[in-house]
Amino acid sequence: MTFILGLLWAVFAAGLTWYIIQTACEITYVTLADGRRQERRLPLLLGMLLPLTPYFTRGFTGPRFQAIRNHISARLTTAGFDDIIAPEEFLALRVLCPVVISPALIIVLVGLFAMAHGPLEDQTKTRLIFMALAVVLWMVIYPRLWLKQAITLRHKWIIRALPFVIDLLTLSVEAGLDFMTAIKNIVNRRAPDPLGEELSRVLFEIQLGKTRREALKTMAGRVQHPDIQSLVTALVQADELGVSIGAILRMQSDQIRNRRFMRAEKLANEAPVKMLFPLVACIFPAVFIILLGPIIIQMLRQAF
Repeated sequence: MTFILGLLWAVFAAGLTWYIIQTACEITYVTLADGRRQERRLPLLLGMLLPLTPYFTRGFTGPRFQAIRNHISARLTTAGFDDIIAPEEFLALRVLCPVVISPALIIVLVGLFAMAHGPLEDQTKTRLIFMALAVVLWMVIYPRLWLKQAITLRHKWIIRALPFVIDLLTLSVEAGLDFMTAIKNIVNRRAPDPLGEELSRVLFEIQLGKTRREALKTMAGRVQHPDIQSLVTALVQADELGVSIGAILRMQSDQIRNRRFMRAEKLANEAPVKMLFPLVACIFPAVFIILLGPIIIQMLRQAF
């Protein structure tokens, strides 16, 4: 009987390992508006649970979850994962993480503690309870934290490329090209990146019949970043008032660079405060041990 149980556990561990490796090697591609394909990789944990979401999505399709679905859909679009995860699937993942992963991690923790300490004492049980609660809490908030991090990373790439793209647009427009032709040339000549994806969507929506004003406002709604919203507002006002787009683009480029410089200054001013805790917790004790360690050792030798 023991042999059979061990064999079953070995088969289960081998199957789980194979599934994890397959999920880790799996690459998902999305098709951009201009026809190019780009890689989108989900975290390993969410990728493992994604095939289970169809069994839970029915509970989130009702009208009571409509507002939550709209909010999550907007955030998934901002993060660039709207073509991979539906809002219902993301809600299902938020349920599956604590329900499926937490018990497995808790069982692993209990097994490791039992192997290391033998029969569990009251103090060990208390520690296990706190660790289990921490695991459950982490699994509850993990999908939301991942989505927030994905949005932050996408905003970072967009803002990093925005001044350079605006400079190219300014040069192209001042050289006599039409604004949309200039965007098309820049998108075709740049490697796919988040800003290029958004601009290619603008071109695609204009080809489908939207006006330039509507397409730009839709892009600002998708990205949800103040710099993009400021740029779109300036371009829409220039289009309405008949102002030169080249001058507006040059002004926006200077303003975006100034805002980026101010953000860099803010981070630099916050650095000493952030360094305070590791300085007190790590460096000062190390210096204390290095300076006073030999003296303490010598005093102990004399005492004993």
